Amino acid sequence: MKRNIVIATLTAAALATGGTVAAFAAGDDEVTATQRQTNTGARADDDASEERTALSDSSITAAEAISAALGHTPGTAVSADLDDDGATAWEVTVVKGDGTEYDVRIAPDSGKVLGAQRDTDDDNDGDDRAELAAVKGAQTDAREAAPAAAANGTVTEVDLDDDNGAMAWTADTVKDGRHSEWKVALDSGKVTQDRDED
Repeated sequence: MKRNIVIATLTAAALATGGTVAAFAAGDDEVTATQRQTNTGARADDDASEERTALSDSSITAAEAISAALGHTPGTAVSADLDDDGATAWEVTVVKGDGTEYDVRIAPDSGKVLGAQRDTDDDNDGDDRAELAAVKGAQTDAREAAPAAAANGTVTEVDLDDDNGAMAWTADTVKDGRHSEWKVALDSGKVTQDRDED
């Protein structure tokens, strides 16, 4: 029992530190076992693996997910993200005319609405209104920005971005394992590579 508590404590310490931790476990008079774990490399591999799984599980495109979300929750779509946190789904943010924001989750394999939840976070109300105003006058909406960027790879996220005072759609794509970010102009739908990406 005491050994299990020691192991659990060391495991918790390993997870909390995020670095390399050596855990020692000994039982009675037996040989001491040492285990080393490098979390940073394992975490990067896990993230890449989760993204590959999310992409392989998704037969629904970003544009289709946005259409499904708007069919369920009418309004203006301001983002779509292929959520790969273990509960793979498209998460589409829809803002209604009165400014209320909803997160609508869409099944990536069927396009079925899994649920919608009102976002009660009031921290960015000013930003939300500015985004909504920019999109209202735009000729290119999120449904059009996604397939425009899809010519450059599989779209995993579409979002509004305020780039030095000029709103534009940004789209993250994956092609042959490489990530790229693209800007899609609100007025013309013109796609350009984002040179500011990290």
